[in-house]
Order: sequence, then structure tokens, then C-alpha cells
Amino acid sequence: MATATLTDTESFIEAQFPVSKVSKESYKERKANRGQTLTGLGKWWGRKPLVMIRAALIGLLMPTSDDPKRDREIFLKIMTMDEDGLWKRMREADGNIRYKDAFELLTEEERERFFNLDEVKGGKAIHHCIDASGRDEKKEMKREIQRLAFSRLSYDEKLSYVDRPEQVDGPSEEAWEEINDHLNTDAETLSELVGELGERQFGHTPRVGDALCGGGNIPFEAARLGCEAYGADLNPVAALLTWASLNIIGGGEEVAERVREAQKEVYAAVDEQITEWGIEHNEKGWRADAYLYCLETECPECGVDVPMAPSWVIGKRTNTVAELELDELNDRFDVHIKQGVSKADIEAADKAGTVQNDRLQCPSCGRATPIKMIRGDQRGGGETTNNLRKWTDDDLAPRPDDTFQERLYCVRWVETYIGEDGSEQTRRHYDAVTDDDRQRESKVRNLLETRFDEWQEEGFIPSRRIEPGYNTSQPVHERGWTHWHHLFNPRQLLMLGAFADKTKELIGKKESQVLCYLGIGRLANWNSKIGGWLPQAVNEKGDQVFSNQALNTKYDFCSRGFVKLDTAWTVFSTNKNFEHSKAEKPTHAEPMGALEVEREADLWITDPPYADAINYHELGEFFLAWYEKPLQRLFPEWYTDSKRALAITGDEEDFRRDMVASYQNLAENMPDDGAQIVMFTHQDASVWADLATIMWAAGLRVTGAWTVATETDPAYREGNYVQGTVLLVLRKRTSDDTAFTDQLKVQVEDEVRDQLDAMRALDEDEEEPSFGDTDYQLAAYAAALRVLTQYGSVEEWDIERELSRSRKNGEQSPIEDIIEEAVQVAADHLIPQNFDSFQWKTLAPSERLYLKGLELESHGEYRTGAYQELARGFGVREYTSLYASSRANKTRFKSASEFGSKQLGDEGFEGSHVRHALFAVHEAREQDDAQAGRLWLRNELPDYWGNRKKLIEILGYLASMESVSEHWEEDAKAARLVAGAVENDHA
Repeated sequence: MATATLTDTESFIEAQFPVSKVSKESYKERKANRGQTLTGLGKWWGRKPLVMIRAALIGLLMPTSDDPKRDREIFLKIMTMDEDGLWKRMREADGNIRYKDAFELLTEEERERFFNLDEVKGGKAIHHCIDASGRDEKKEMKREIQRLAFSRLSYDEKLSYVDRPEQVDGPSEEAWEEINDHLNTDAETLSELVGELGERQFGHTPRVGDALCGGGNIPFEAARLGCEAYGADLNPVAALLTWASLNIIGGGEEVAERVREAQKEVYAAVDEQITEWGIEHNEKGWRADAYLYCLETECPECGVDVPMAPSWVIGKRTNTVAELELDELNDRFDVHIKQGVSKADIEAADKAGTVQNDRLQCPSCGRATPIKMIRGDQRGGGETTNNLRKWTDDDLAPRPDDTFQERLYCVRWVETYIGEDGSEQTRRHYDAVTDDDRQRESKVRNLLETRFDEWQEEGFIPSRRIEPGYNTSQPVHERGWTHWHHLFNPRQLLMLGAFADKTKELIGKKESQVLCYLGIGRLANWNSKIGGWLPQAVNEKGDQVFSNQALNTKYDFCSRGFVKLDTAWTVFSTNKNFEHSKAEKPTHAEPMGALEVEREADLWITDPPYADAINYHELGEFFLAWYEKPLQRLFPEWYTDSKRALAITGDEEDFRRDMVASYQNLAENMPDDGAQIVMFTHQDASVWADLATIMWAAGLRVTGAWTVATETDPAYREGNYVQGTVLLVLRKRTSDDTAFTDQLKVQVEDEVRDQLDAMRALDEDEEEPSFGDTDYQLAAYAAALRVLTQYGSVEEWDIERELSRSRKNGEQSPIEDIIEEAVQVAADHLIPQNFDSFQWKTLAPSERLYLKGLELESHGEYRTGAYQELARGFGVREYTSLYASSRANKTRFKSASEFGSKQLGDEGFEGSHVRHALFAVHEAREQDDAQAGRLWLRNELPDYWGNRKKLIEILGYLASMESVSEHWEEDAKAARLVAGAVENDHA
């Protein structure tokens, strides 16, 4: 079926989007950790999954037809997210379902066809029971077994066997025939398809821009799909990461090989230098791979110098601890290291921490002193100051009279030996610090001091001051550090400086230099005084600085030895991440704010810093301190200031006005048939309302919105909210019509119903639905904004006032009111399956909330946020009494037995028909008699006969929960019996 062009219809993403599959693919990509394509270039916060960006871009370029289901099938084929594409991705990944598992997935007929069942019954290994006469036949049978078994898996199960879409070269030849037939194209690759669709829509290859590009994910994905890509960001660190993504990862195999060899060359040279200096090897020839340090301060109560650490557990896998012994002669503690201790010793060492609840716990006198008191914190003039000395640029370590000293207390050595089988093997030893160790520390300090001035001048180590800010003031206040190099001790600075020195000495090509300097940034993230030490049983190691979005100082930390820096230094560990990543069309990246951008793009896709607690403009300076002078050499046309004063931050009046101006600028640099996608984190109606107001004021209208689950942070994993990224699709507003509030409400109501019906129609008869329960709820947000933003103004509203006003706590904007009404329309419209629509409308909001909550549970939805969205939709403010559990990923409402005889009353949910029905079920179970439940309802419920049909409907719905979970099994059986008793009741 031929499709229309985008001049006369909407794009695929404006009509529909396979939210569930894109969410699952995004989660798979996130969980790859170091295996993600761009994260190896360097730390940046809030990166969006490349697969989601790809889906958004294809969705913008692909037109719709009059067959929505076929449109979705074609879209999934393009994304290799259909059955054929998944199978191709499995073969590319060399994935294999264990034959024992595959056997269980086959039908009896298939088992007889492929296996010798007598051998299977005899206990022979399944893969040896394949009934084939020769090697070729067996190979073909194995392939067919795998294909059949794979087809029986759910989408989630399939994903565990396959490569990511970006790791294959696109759809199969057969899929391309179907894609081209449907879209009237003649493509054999994704870039050819994108080029043809762009030519049809814009008259040229699509130009995609991101004026808030961050780590560069959006321009990179656009470039490797065959678009002309542009990335700009106010922060030069973000611009550098984007340049690297386009020119290094996107540079193709030749560039990848060149930069890989450059990294190896620098790594080997630094290794040789460190060995020559003799600062990591002991007299036994062992090499250190970790140095553990802690702060030390004088106890104000007894005058003893106390080593500071929250715990003295060093390793839970090796059962290693540090023990303090008082040296009375010198008023300090010796630190002894014990390896292979008992579990009780581990627990004791954990409790023996000398910093507890922000207090110094002195083991000598037993007294606790607040850390604030030790620093001398005091409030005055609206700020907090203290008595800590402010370090100067030439300070490399604390001075003798500083409040906090830094002390090496343990070294982990790697012993290399020849095993019994003749192979080279290693074992690790944690040892207390010796005089020889202290001499090596002194040598490190001397080596650094002789190079310090020259290395700062060259930019091998930072010379930049720490500017005040929400995050950046923390190290200054808590330690007195004033320059970025103060966040590193001499050993760390010497190591990082050596990498920079060898990079400049040995590497000539621009791409290779950029990658090496980015490597130094990664090393800085993993080798700093604010990185901490992780004693976990899985892996005892130093932690990174940005394990969260802050600059938290630590009381104990690790300096990594050279051999533990290899993973942070090396970017390319696999070919798959850049094999299909070459940028064929022109690309450009530069440091520039969204307000100043002058380039035109057909499609702008941006991820603004809205409703986001991450201060990118401050945190990025950690890396900028290391890149500043190399940037001046490599990109003389770039500025090297973070421009933090110009950053768009916050969520108040100035922020809104800057956002409006930025998006007005992007709209002006976009053709009339262009489009934008704005990404933001879903939270609540106020966030949607604020962004809608901003986009509306910028001359844009909302044409679609979808929420993709993208987060793998703890809050998301723990189910605290329906966390995800909203893709807000926008086009230029061409109408100046004025709407009235009453008119809007009617239109929104119709739009919500049409949207939900269209989504349900798409998922009808689908084994793997595209939409989950929360997607239907959130669709109401999008429907409301589509209606609202098509108008130039609303008679009763002053948009300028809405942009500038500060609201009181709990006060809602008119747009929030519209959104909340839309959500309530959705809640009323989404009737549980097989529930009578007339009876549903007679239920109170709290009753509908409870029954819809049971439906969530039946769909396997246990996130707290999903239930919060439901309650918001039904306008129910107090519902915590309905919870059987509100724990992370275990949230659900109570069953009849869990309610028991509690929460029965005359008003609200306690006096409702649903609550009475639940108690009737409880009574029937307690007395093992359905008539007991019927009699309760007949005798206690007012107007029993007038509500009998409603009760039968409720009880029937409760009975449908039988197969959902164990805690409902017996209650559901009782509900079915009580429903029958009520149905057969007669006056």
C-alpha cells in the first residue's frame, strides 16, 4: 500500500510509536555499561539511548499510510525490531539457545522430527540426540531448532540473545523489499532510505541539529543514519565529546585503528616511564596496583591524631581489614592490615569507622566531635565560612599545620609468579605502609615538584581555579581546595601528567590527540581524591568521582596504580560499536549556545536541562580543567571558558524566558515543513505544563508525545516513579486563532478518547502490545497539549504572565488544569476488560482506582509511580490504605483477605460497594460458605436489590484475579462463588 508524503500527512511518530519495544531496547542498551558506543569517550550526564534517537529520527522521516498496523510493521522492520530483524541480530551475535531449553520450547511433533527421543529418555545430552545423518543435515537442523525456539520466546527473552540494532547493518534483503514496496523507495541501506525520505520531504539529505548536544548522542546517531549532522553546546567539554563522536567513532575503521594504536603507544611509554622512576615496585619486584589513603585530624578532646574513615573494611572478598593501634608516645595511631579475617572481624571493622554520622569518633578518648566543629563552620552574612586554610596554586599536599592531613595507610601489591602448570600467574597482597613505601611517596612528591611549573604551563595538569557554585563550592568549603588540581594527590597528578606529556610528545594526528586527552579526562574521573574506595565482595577497587552528579569529598580514597588504569584509558574494546558508525555526510560540532546558533536544520532534536538537578555547567569544569590548554592548541577557534553565567538553568522566570528565546531561534532556523523533538524527563503535570507554555510561546505546536522508559538509575530500578524520557514532537504553529476555555475542554475530551481508541486498536490481538497501562494514562497529556498549542492564544489566559509568574506551593497553572482534566477523561474511558461500561460509570473514583489497580497487577505492573498516575487520573488524593505493599517494584493493592474486617465504614471507599464486595468474599472464605457472603451483602448493604447487578459485576471482576497471583487465588475462587450466589438470589 503506497504512503503519502509528509506534505499532506503526519509522520509516523506523530501518529503512533512502539513505546514498549523501544523502551526495552533502550534498557538493553543502557545495561551494556562500557559496551555502549559513546560512553567510552568520556563522562557526560543524561545521555539518551542511541536506539531511542534512531527510532525518533526514523519516526519523523517516515510518512503514514491509511493502514496503521502495516505502518508499524514496516517501522519495526526498519529498526530490526520485528521477528526477522531479531533473528538476524541473534545470528550476528552468535547467540545460541541451550538445546535443553530449546527442546522445552518445541511441540511434541517437532521433538519427534528433530530428536531421537529414546536417547533423550536415556539421559543423553540433548544436543547429542539430534537425529541427523550427516554434518550438513545436522547443521541445518540445529539452525531450524534455534529458529523455532527463538520464535517462541517473548520479546524480553529474545533480547538476551541478540545484538543491539546499531551492531548490525540494518534489515535483511527480504525486509528491504517489503520496506521499499510500502514506502515507495529503492533503498538497500538505512542511509539510502534516510536520504530518499529526506529528499522527498525537504528536497535534500536531511539536516539534523542539536543545539544542546551534551555528549553528542543525537548528532552522532543522525550522522551514521546518513543525515548531515550539527551539534552545538555552550560547554566546550560537550562540544569536544560531540566532535569526537562524529570524527572518531564516526570516522570509520581506518580512524579507529589509528587512534587505537596511538592509545597503545602512549600507554606503553607511560608504563616504561613509571617503571624507570621506580615508584610502583617494591624490593620483592611486586608492583602496586592500589594505594589507600585517608584523612587524619587531631581529636579536639584528647589531642591524638585520628585516621579518618567511615569503615575500616578494605575488602569483603579477600576479608581484609585495617586495625588501629594507639601509639601513645607519638599521640597517633598505627594502622595494621589483616587479610583473611573472620566475618565477625569484618563486622567489627565496619563498626569501628572513625567518621560516623558526620562526627569524628575518636578511638582514643571515645568522644564524638561534629566535623563542622573541627572545620570551624560558622554562618554570617548569608553564607557559611570556616577556619580551613585556603590552599594556593602551588600546594600539592596539606601543610603540616592544616586541619586535615592526608595519610597513606595501605598498599595493594601484585605478585607475579610461575604456577605449577608453568604459566605466569598473579596474586594480590594488602600490606601496611613501610618506610620504603614512605620513601617512594617522597620520591613521587619530588618528581612532581620538579615538573610542576612546566606541566602547568603546558596544560599537562590543571592550573584553573575552582569557581563558586552549588556543586563547585563543596570542595572549597569542606577541604579548603581552591584549584582543580587540589582534587588529586601527588601520585595521581604525576600519573595523569605523564599521560599528557607522552601524548604531546608522541602523537601527531588530531583525532588521536583528542582521544588521548579524552582518555586523560576518564583517568581523572577514576583516579581522584574524591573517588573513594569500594570494598565490595565483587570487586575491591577505587571508585569514580561521578558515581553521582556531585563533587562529594571523601575521608578515604584510592590512588590507582598504573596497571589499574588500562580500562579507563582504552576506548575501543570491540569492533561492533563502530563497524556500522561511519558518518558519510558532512558533520560539524562547536561550542555555542542555543541562542546564538545560526545554522539551519530540517529537524532539531534537543534534550534541554529542564526539571533536572544536574548542574552540567559546573560539573563539566572538572574535565575542562584538564582539556583547557590542549583545546587551545587543537581548536584555536573555540573558546575554553565554561560560560556558566550564560547557561540555561533552573525552572523560574529567567529560565523560561531563555528557553523561549532559544526555541524561537531554533524555529527560525527550521523550514516550515521541519519538525522538532524535545526530550525531557517525565515527572508530573507541572513539568508538561511548563514546557508546553515555553514551546507555545516560541511559536511551536505539539503534534505528538510518547514516554519511553530509558532510565537505569536506582530510582527507576527501585520503582519509585514512572521514570522515562518524553519525546515531545513539535512543528511550527501556523494558526493565530483564539480559543476559549470551554471550547478547549470539549476538544480535549474528544482528542483523548480518539487517541486512546487508536492506541487500543493498534494493540488489538497483539501478543506483544506496544503500549502499557501507564502509556495510556500519559497519552492524555499529549492529547491535551495537541489541542491547546494549535491555537495562537486562549481568550482568558495571558501567556506572558504565565511565563513570568512564580506560583505558590500547590498552585496550578491553567494548562495543568487542562492536563489533569484530560487525565481524568482517560481514567474514565479506560474501562477494565470485560467490565460493563454502564456499571463502571456508576462507581466512585476510589472504587475505580482500586479495580484499575488490580488490572495493573494483572499486567505485572508493580512500580509505585504507575499507581500514583492512576490515582492522579481518578482525582483520588488519599489511597495509601489500599496498599498491601508500596515497596519498590512490589507495589500492589490489598486482596479481600488482606483487607479482612478492617477499613469498613459508612463513607468513602470504606462504605463503597467494592469494599462491601471484598468483605463478602472474606466472609465466604472465613466460613467456607458463599451464602455467608451473600447474606452479608443482603443484610448490610443499603438498596441491595437495586445494586445487585453492580455487585455481580464487581465480584466477577475480583474472580478474574485467580490466575494473577497466589495471594488472590483463594479469594478469587470465593468471589466467583459469591457472585453466583448473588446472581441466583431472589426476593
